[in-house]
Amino acid sequence: MEFIHGTHKAPQDFITNMPDNVVTSILDRLLVQHAVRTSILSRSWRFKWTMLSQLVFDKMFFKDLRKSKGKNNHGGVISRLLLHLSGAITKFVVCINDVLDAEDINHWILFLSRKGIKDLTIRNRDETPLMLPTHLFSCLELKHVRLFNCCFNPPPTFHGFPNLLSLDFGVDFDENVQLGELFTKCPLLEILTMEECKVKTFEIAKIKNLKILSLYFCDLDNISIKSSSSILELVGSLPKLQELHLNFENCDDLTEGGDRKRFSADFPCLKVLKLSSLILDNGMELFCAFELIRSFTNLQTLEITAVPNDWDFGPPPHINYDATGLLQLRSVKFECVKGSENELCLIKFLLASSPFLKKFVIHRHSHIASHERMMFAKKLLMLHRASPAAEIDLFQF
Repeated sequence: MEFIHGTHKAPQDFITNMPDNVVTSILDRLLVQHAVRTSILSRSWRFKWTMLSQLVFDKMFFKDLRKSKGKNNHGGVISRLLLHLSGAITKFVVCINDVLDAEDINHWILFLSRKGIKDLTIRNRDETPLMLPTHLFSCLELKHVRLFNCCFNPPPTFHGFPNLLSLDFGVDFDENVQLGELFTKCPLLEILTMEECKVKTFEIAKIKNLKILSLYFCDLDNISIKSSSSILELVGSLPKLQELHLNFENCDDLTEGGDRKRFSADFPCLKVLKLSSLILDNGMELFCAFELIRSFTNLQTLEITAVPNDWDFGPPPHINYDATGLLQLRSVKFECVKGSENELCLIKFLLASSPFLKKFVIHRHSHIASHERMMFAKKLLMLHRASPAAEIDLFQF
């Protein structure tokens, strides 16, 4: 205790006297259920939790709720909590299960539309797709939207989300929905993720500010011949694209792309390429991956996730690994490698064509015998590296 002129100077109570914005920032970093429990800290903190601005009702939240409330009235609990909140709600995440009622969700969206919501995630785990309420389309301050297993059917009066920066779609569209028109009504959109949603390349091409694109190759439904040329044409129409994430799952109709033409564009902005669910024993998928890598000459980061399999795809198309210039790669990550000849050929090409490479990380599949792992490691050591600084890290997947 400090004495000043014979009097006691009481220590400041920083916890009680923190500014409201600081309190909100602290509460928003806690799980919702933990933030509410801060009410027992002291009398002054009894209602501090009502300043929450970010709400996440995920699996952990509902797991805790079942322990205390059983399976009854989960929607009512959330509704009562929302009514106590005093300020703006900028983020709302909900994982819908079979104990939540669609009417409750409609009321929540209406409530959020009046609270300045900017970041919205609705993940429907029920078998039946959720019909999104029309109130959603009046949330014009939205910047980030993630919708899964929902029915997306905007009303005729909908003029878009003028502030939207990122959109993650895993939805069912009404047959009257024109995605290209929707995209043009979101002029600031920079990040688009399409999860098992059919989309046309010319619709994506309307997003002129797009910087990150993630989609399933098989969901491009306006392409009669799926090949690397299809993707190159799409990327060529997106002048600001910096990252491309391409999933090859269920991509059974790939071709070599006819004349194998080389594109005049060098795609200067594209720096990151991620290829997932890639079956490299499938010669067409290997050829497509090779064509994309050698065409995107300014790539700095490459990530490949392979899918091991024992299928017989027949002989692969001829690939001339020498018919390419040098790459700008700095980092390569190759996951779920089993050590096949196709995989080794691709690794050999990447090492020999990347003079600026610093790190090459390889995760081997766990079901590979120990002597095969040793043979694979020896083969890697024998490969030529264009970059004297390149390090190869080999891990068990």
